[in-house]
Amino acid sequence: MTTLTLTRARATRRDPDRYKRGVARWVVLALVAFTAALVLVPFAVMLMNAFKSPADYSGNGPLSWPESFQLDGLKTYWTQVRFEGKLLNSIVIAGAVAVLGVVLSLLNAYALGIGRVRGRLWIVAAFLLANMIPQEALIYPLYSMAKATGLYNSRLSVIIIFTVIQSAFGTYLLASVLGTFPKALLEAAALDGAGRWTTLWRVVVPTVRPTLSVLLIFFFIWTWNEFFIPLVMLVDNSTQTVPLALASLQGDRLMDATTTNAGALISLLPTVVFFLIFQRTLTRGVTAGAVK
Repeated sequence: MTTLTLTRARATRRDPDRYKRGVARWVVLALVAFTAALVLVPFAVMLMNAFKSPADYSGNGPLSWPESFQLDGLKTYWTQVRFEGKLLNSIVIAGAVAVLGVVLSLLNAYALGIGRVRGRLWIVAAFLLANMIPQEALIYPLYSMAKATGLYNSRLSVIIIFTVIQSAFGTYLLASVLGTFPKALLEAAALDGAGRWTTLWRVVVPTVRPTLSVLLIFFFIWTWNEFFIPLVMLVDNSTQTVPLALASLQGDRLMDATTTNAGALISLLPTVVFFLIFQRTLTRGVTAGAVK
């Protein structure tokens, strides 16, 4: 009997359920693959219809393979809604909100989690409740304030609104994280003569950087997909965002299905590219606290 055979026999005696667990893993993997396929079906249908002609869509239906790949829908959507301007607006708004929201969340959470201000639990609870307020309940006072301050129909108004909204969630999350921050690091920084700002940027931020990265990615994607508040606050064509451009294709009695699918495809691509670029950062941030 060879050494390899002896090793396998010993491993089997030590772990008799090894093969049973292997079958269970394959079953779970098959279920995950099946679920992923179901999730991808709508995207596959959108991709097929984006390259169809209107006659092909009307004659063969949405589930048929395109007779020939047409780019008319993509060109029509790009020129009809002036997509390059909408894309720039979405990038500016979502990027500014992501950065400002993370900074504001960090400063708030630093005061609540490490500064230990009075009434900390009540303040954190208030931030938690703020996340539960629907946007429909906020839109009228936000509209009135934007009108009164002259910020209505400007990108700055949407940036300010979503920075505050997103930072409510970010403050609640980071306050919970910083509430368990190691006191030894803070005491060591104090012994070295570090002030509060130095402690924040040189001790706290490097430690919670994975969490900040996750918040940055989430804030960007959430703001990019927002529709209701930009619909009310941005009425001019030059200030509108990508979701509003896609909604403008739908009329009361008529909708060009191929152009709509092409628009959905183009509108989806920036967020997919953004997610793929920062996928590793997101994975590291989510699993950062799993292993110490």
